[in-house]
Amino acid sequence: MKKSTYNSLRIIMAIVALVCFLIFPPWSIVWAWLQPLPDSVQEQVDGATEHGLDGIIVYIDQEGHNPEMYAAGWKDRENKTSLSPDDLFRIASISKLYIAAAVVKLVEDDSLSLERTLAEYLPELRNRIENADEISLRMMIQHRSGIPNFTDSPNLDWGKTYENPDDHLKLVLDEPATFKPGSKYGYSNTNYLLLAKIMDKKLGYSHHLFIKNEIFIPLELQNTFYWYKEVDNPERLANGYVIEYDGNDVRELDHITPGGNMVATAEDVGIFLRAMIDGDLFTEKEREIYTSVYPYNHTGLVPGYQSWATYSPEQNAVVVQFVTTSGGYSWEISNIIHGRIFDILENR
Repeated sequence: MKKSTYNSLRIIMAIVALVCFLIFPPWSIVWAWLQPLPDSVQEQVDGATEHGLDGIIVYIDQEGHNPEMYAAGWKDRENKTSLSPDDLFRIASISKLYIAAAVVKLVEDDSLSLERTLAEYLPELRNRIENADEISLRMMIQHRSGIPNFTDSPNLDWGKTYENPDDHLKLVLDEPATFKPGSKYGYSNTNYLLLAKIMDKKLGYSHHLFIKNEIFIPLELQNTFYWYKEVDNPERLANGYVIEYDGNDVRELDHITPGGNMVATAEDVGIFLRAMIDGDLFTEKEREIYTSVYPYNHTGLVPGYQSWATYSPEQNAVVVQFVTTSGGYSWEISNIIHGRIFDILENR
């Protein structure tokens, strides 16, 4: 993302937030926004728990500084176990960065083409997904396909662990397109489910093994797991909490569908993001392709878990932030804290 684009987005976000605050002021958000900016990241992280967040982890890799890790709050509030910077976390849609990177590698070696269509790669879906013969691989990566988002389906049960990603795909089959392919942007988790299926078919084996061999192993990401079931010790995963839900079993809800399924430490996500930006992951040609189709930054959200993976070219800083709370105004508060961390980095 160019510096001018990044700065413009931050200004627009600030203006939108200000207008919302003035018309419908949720005071918990206003308080998080108006507090004096602390001198250190540790103070900001410690203060996050005062705004209703159960726990927060932050990893920072800024040019001119050694990597930094911070944590505050609870890993398990019932047992009063403190959160640690190296605890595992459900990174949700940040997983899409890894899938996009894998697709780019297959495009670069001519195994896949950005211009070929969904119908060409998965002909069995030609009559099940509207406009399948017009939707290109590029459109799916960029969320410009018009394919309905399965997480928007009224039939999706967020309290259920689905055993097969195709159960999510069934939620949108035979449904009308949300818009004409390529005409606009519309975020859809279904795009990345389908990209994974295309990779499986082209590779002749599971795409998760390709990602492991091409990304995890070369970058030595020993604390990144494609699926929760691969975690050596499940107790390493931090508990997640939903404000509107009193239960303590959110951690057991597994999310297996590609694009929202991975588990990692903040440090590993930061190493991955830095490797994409600095070229350690991509060849020159691969990076050229990647920057033409997808951003480096991403957020993630599943019940009990919020995550940010952000690169600021202005500060040459990678910041990964995990929050073990969802619901209520926790997303807005977490986003404010994420922005304030960059403000602290700018001041130091």
